[in-house]
Amino acid sequence: MKSKLDEFVKCLDKKQYFNAHEVIEEIWYPRRFEDNDEMRLLKGFINSAVCFELRKRGKESQSQRVWKNYLKYKPLLYKIDSPYLNQYHIISQHVEKIFNLR
Repeated sequence: MKSKLDEFVKCLDKKQYFNAHEVIEEIWYPRRFEDNDEMRLLKGFINSAVCFELRKRGKESQSQRVWKNYLKYKPLLYKIDSPYLNQYHIISQHVEKIFNLR
């Protein structure tokens, strides 16, 4: 899982937002029906990548709506217990930095 999280960040850095979405979805999709805050947080990261891809395609209003979904899941960073928690915080800071680079 750590390698997928690292790959997600690398895709974001390369502005390959669709690919970033796909990388995290590989983790999330098989577990999407679990009642699990960690999986919901991953869904939030997927939403951040979708937001950036929409913005890249000039669809600003749709991008803003999807960003709100990311923000809905962000508080889970402070609720979950995961061996990847530090990485999740780094990813969150990273996606927010990208969002603010208009």
